[in-house]
Order: sequence, then structure tokens, then C-alpha cells
Amino acid sequence: MTVQVVVKANTYFDSVSLMSLSTKANQIEGVEQAIIAMGTEMNKEVIKNVGLMTQEVEEARTSDLMIVVKAENEEMCESAFESIEELLTKKNTPSKGSSEVKYSTIKSAAENIPDANLAIIAVNGMYAPREARKALENNLHVMMFSDNVSIEDEIALKQLAHEKGLLMMGPDCGTAIIGNVALCFANAVRKGNIGIVGASGTGSQELSVRIHEFGGGITQLIGTGGRDLSEEVGGIMMLDGIKALQEDEATKVIVLVSKPPASSVEEKVLAQIKKSSKPVVVWFVGGDEEKVTKAGGHFAKMSKEAALKAVLLAGADESKINKRALNLPLVEEVRAKLKPEQKYIRGLFSGGTLCDEAMHIAMEKFDNVYSNIQREPEFRLKDVKVSQEHTFIDFGDDQFTQGKPHPMIDPSTRIERFIQEAKDPSVGVIVMDFVLGFGAHEDPVGAMLPAIIEAKQLAEDEGRQLEIIGYILGTELDSQNIEGQINKLLAAGATHASSSQNAGLLAREFVVKGE
Repeated sequence: MTVQVVVKANTYFDSVSLMSLSTKANQIEGVEQAIIAMGTEMNKEVIKNVGLMTQEVEEARTSDLMIVVKAENEEMCESAFESIEELLTKKNTPSKGSSEVKYSTIKSAAENIPDANLAIIAVNGMYAPREARKALENNLHVMMFSDNVSIEDEIALKQLAHEKGLLMMGPDCGTAIIGNVALCFANAVRKGNIGIVGASGTGSQELSVRIHEFGGGITQLIGTGGRDLSEEVGGIMMLDGIKALQEDEATKVIVLVSKPPASSVEEKVLAQIKKSSKPVVVWFVGGDEEKVTKAGGHFAKMSKEAALKAVLLAGADESKINKRALNLPLVEEVRAKLKPEQKYIRGLFSGGTLCDEAMHIAMEKFDNVYSNIQREPEFRLKDVKVSQEHTFIDFGDDQFTQGKPHPMIDPSTRIERFIQEAKDPSVGVIVMDFVLGFGAHEDPVGAMLPAIIEAKQLAEDEGRQLEIIGYILGTELDSQNIEGQINKLLAAGATHASSSQNAGLLAREFVVKGE
């Protein structure tokens, strides 16, 4: 194997672009591994950890672009570099007829585009707070896609935004829909009268997609970033987001989504709900129904339930909604096929809240559910590479994405783990999500298809049933063609779940013994 490096001095690409470019580079024929990243210490550490460190990488500055390629021989490396150069050139060249203009600073952009009112920050976390502050000082709302930002910086930025009456979405905010425009990872959904405030990217996507399916639509989807409801941050963005939707005439119903917040922050949110003149649906994964109801909110235990309550409160006719009830005959059929020793679920997710929802559904009936995102230390995986009994993995967590594209863009890490889990004779069900929409992989099911076919054949050769459940998060308006994705899944012998909620329920019920 040959490792070659090209360092482009003073060449900047944002993190969203780099994730996409790295994914495409790894698909080039003959390339075993490719990393395209800025020359930060964190990225160098990732390169070192995968055994690709060189002198050129060591000497790269934070303003330099590093391109590292591992291939079978020098010729393949050179060919890969030519292809990568084409990708870089294409990325930097406006399409024919485009009126795109590039500005070197936020200030110059704000001055030259006076109608602009929002900035998306997707630079390295070391520099993101500085750029976000510039945007806020120029009276721009901010969506910060960047992660690895200190909590102190997050608090300071959100306090500044609050004082100026601006949104400070993030850091690590991957999803928003503002003024009917989808930002970063989001789905194409119809405009309507339901607003969402979410401390979860895929959780917010799931709500928007289910609301769309039930005939409703979205006014605004305001992301907060995953740490907003922590004790330290205090829910600044969640509270400001609720107030913004309360003041928005187009919004008739508000939906909140998050993993369980800190107790003191939950009290603040519930107090805000109590003052709301609009109905508020609350889906806090693993949340407390009594607290929400007491505050005048509408509690939802699961995602589909939250979306359904929202559209009904917004005026939908319940008799015209297809609720897609769980397929109980299928449950009995699969139970009969699984051997007694096939007791366990393995959940392999690209969406953190989708993983969390499926995990909490399993926890209702099983007391041996482990994960890399479990809140209880005793049920947190000791080694994320090794599953224990019922295991649910969020491949979008930082431990899997440092220096690598998000699994919604590059599924390679999940594919490797899928094959590993399929070989385990104690596994009865593998459940996965496939996320469509802006920014996501153009064919997520297609990328996993060879592995699914291989796994099904492996199980058949060993005389066992392996049930594979796939949930496709998307709408008919998304560019990836959801019907085509579903058909690929079914053709490979997998089961299609119609929602995140149903995926978790099916996985659990398939392996329940003695019922």
C-alpha cells in the first residue's frame, strides 16, 4: 500500500463541504482510504490514529488543506489526486449562469447583501465562535453547524443573541427550516401552521416528515444544538425559540423535541409552556407525562404520537389520516421464524434521536439495553466496537465522526459494523435508519444493499432467520426518491418500517419471547 499527501497552503473549505468531498474521494476506484481536512491538531490526531501520519501532515498549518490518500500503488494515488482535484475545482467554480458572489468576511457579505438576515457557520470549532460573534454583531441570526465549541463560548454567544433578539442555533445544529428554506440536513416538507423547536437534528426531521405525511406543514423549524437544555446553558435557545413561535402569526401549534433536559431547565421550559396562548406538544424522549400535562402541555411518548397530536391540534380531520398501525400479523410471523437463542436487537443508527427512541422503546420491556449514548453509566458500552445483549449505536456521535464524514453522508463505518452484527447467532433483528433530504447521501439504501444481501445469504446458509428492519426518513418531495429507496429495501428481503416509532416497536416485538 502507498500513502501520499498533498498540502494546499492557505486553502479553506468549510466542514460541510469537506464531509461531502471526503465521501466522494473514498468512492474513487482504487482508493482504500482518503481524508480531506483542514490542518488542525484534531484532524492531524485523527490521521495519526488511522496510521496515515506523514511529515507533510505534521507540518501543515491550520489554514492549509490536507489531502491524504492510501491506495494500492503510486499510480492509483496519482489518479486519485487528479480526481480529487477535479472535485475541488468543481466545488469552487460557480455553475454556468450562476450569479454567486464570494465574500471574504461576514461583514463584507452583510454590507453587500442588506436583505440577508441569517449566517450559517460551518468552520472549524476553534474559529466558529469568532465568526458567529461577527454575524451577531452584524444583526444576523446564526445557525452554527460547527461542533467542538466550548460550552463557555456557547453560553456567551447565546446570551448576546438573546440580548439582541436574534436566534443563535447551535453549536452542533444540523437541522433548521427558516422561512420555508431547509438548512443543512433537513427534508423537503410543505409549508403549514406548525412550528418546531428541536434540540435534536434527526428528531426534528422525523417530526417534520411525519407532520407532512399526516397532511400538515411547517412554519419554522428552529434548531437549538444538543447542549442547549443542559444545566450550564439553561435552555436559552429553546426558550427564545418558543417565544419566537408564540409571536409568529402563522404558527398555530408548537412542538418541542429533545432528549431529557436537566431538571432545572425543564422547569423553565414548562413555565414557558404554561404561559403560552398556543397549544404546545412536548416530545422529550423518556420524558415525564405528569409534569408536561400539569404545565398545560400535550405530552407525547413517541415521535409519531407527537406529530399526530400536532396536526390534530392544528385542525386536521382525524378520520382522513392513515396512522399506519403496527403490523401485528408480521410480528407473529417473524417470532415464529426466530430461534430461541436469537434474543437480541442490534440498532445501527445515523440519527441520534432515532437511536434514542428505538432504545427507549426496547427499555420498556428489557432491562439489558446498552448503547454508546445511554445516560446510565452501567448501561453505557465499555467498548463501542463490541455489542452487549440489546445494543443500539449512534454512529453520528463524536466518537465515530471525528475526522470523518457524518454517517448520513458516508455510511462506510456502519456497513462494517452491520456485517459484524449479522454474523452473531444470538441476534434476531438488526434495525437501521436511512435519512433522505438536503445534505444526505444520494442513495443511502443503495450503499447498504450489497451488505444486506450478503447478511441475508449468510444467515440462510447457517439455517437461521435474520430480520432486517429499515426505516427511511424522508418525503416524496426529497430528491432521493423515497419510493425507489423503499423498493430497494424490500427487494433485498428487508422489512420496511413506516416511521421511527414503528421501527422501534417492530424490533422490540420481533424478539419478545413468550407472549
